[in-house]
Amino acid sequence: MDIPEETVADLTRRLRRVEGQIRGVQQMLADGRDCRDIVTQISAASKALEQAGFLLVASGLTWCIAHPEESVAEGYGLDDVRRMFMKLA
Repeated sequence: MDIPEETVADLTRRLRRVEGQIRGVQQMLADGRDCRDIVTQISAASKALEQAGFLLVASGLTWCIAHPEESVAEGYGLDDVRRMFMKLA
């Protein structure tokens, strides 16, 4: 599957932000911050990671539709992409 460079760059930025959020959660724990605040940050990181996954699957689906023969040959038929989507849903 050929993922456009701009999508890879966007995914990389998103994942770096999630990484920073997780480090922030670790620091909040170390600092003894309130449980509600920590859960809020964990939820935000989880949603951000989920959005990165959806962006990746959407990019893959777009590629599969534009290149149906190649996608099937590479093992990314529409059913395979649907299963990837369902793992995130």
